[in-house]
Amino acid sequence: MSRSFFEKGKPDLTMATVDVILKEKIEGLGAEADVVKVKRGYARNFLVPQGRAYEATKGNLRHVEHLKEVRAKREAEEIADAENAATRLKKLRLSLELAVGQGGKAFGSITTADIADLINEKSKLDIDRHQLLLDKPIKSHGSYDIPVKLHPDVEASVTVRVKAPEEEADTEKEEES
Repeated sequence: MSRSFFEKGKPDLTMATVDVILKEKIEGLGAEADVVKVKRGYARNFLVPQGRAYEATKGNLRHVEHLKEVRAKREAEEIADAENAATRLKKLRLSLELAVGQGGKAFGSITTADIADLINEKSKLDIDRHQLLLDKPIKSHGSYDIPVKLHPDVEASVTVRVKAPEEEADTEKEEES
């Protein structure tokens, strides 16, 4: 008489987890030297073969100190780079044009992607649009201070002046006279 699959070894139907030590920073999981609990398949099929983590054995846990030193050095460099970028952003003055119709209604808007592209072009910094903390797109003229999240511990602001295309043409005519 044959037994069914579930009667043979009575396998555990819940996903097993294992502890692994991360070798590098992995978004949403942790940073170097963190001991994290992940699904066994994720560790066995992805993290360990890719060289991004290794099993948390007693011997490996002794090597965590080296990884913590690497992590501290990297984090110090990231903060220093973010503070350097913050000082460069504070000095930066950006100007964008926004066309407005006869009724004063704006044609389009200025988004975080527009501002990020201009910052990257003018300052040679690598700012992502997601780092700009703008609640909604800009649809009117004026001067705006836009906060920029450079690092979890470092935030700066950049000043953006939004003007109509006619303003630039008028100032050029005055300069020529």
